[in-house]
Amino acid sequence: MTLATAAAAALLFGAGSYLLLQRSLVRVVAGIALISQCAIVTIIGSSLSQGRAPLDPAEGGPLSDPLPQALALTALVIGMGTLALLLALVHRVVVAHGTAERDELRDVDRPGRDEVVRQEGDETE
Repeated sequence: MTLATAAAAALLFGAGSYLLLQRSLVRVVAGIALISQCAIVTIIGSSLSQGRAPLDPAEGGPLSDPLPQALALTALVIGMGTLALLLALVHRVVVAHGTAERDELRDVDRPGRDEVVRQEGDETE
């Protein structure tokens, strides 16, 4: 892996980790997307080699390995599917509760929660 590829992967992972620690759910989803892209950059960077495409191996000489490219493409498709699912979930949370902030979601009333609190309060009085 070249130094530039390693630095790009480290930068993506660091930025993604930072975003995972934020309070907004949209930023958390962006952090997951960046970490997913970091994995793809790492796979591609680890397979950098000089060689021909393995379409006609009869001529001889070094060939490039197509497996890391297939793994990167698979990781890209899975990452985009996961990102779409997470964005749909965040959208549903915003529609249902009116916010995407984790602190505000913690204070949202849950159905049946008041009844449990009242029952506990009635027993102690």
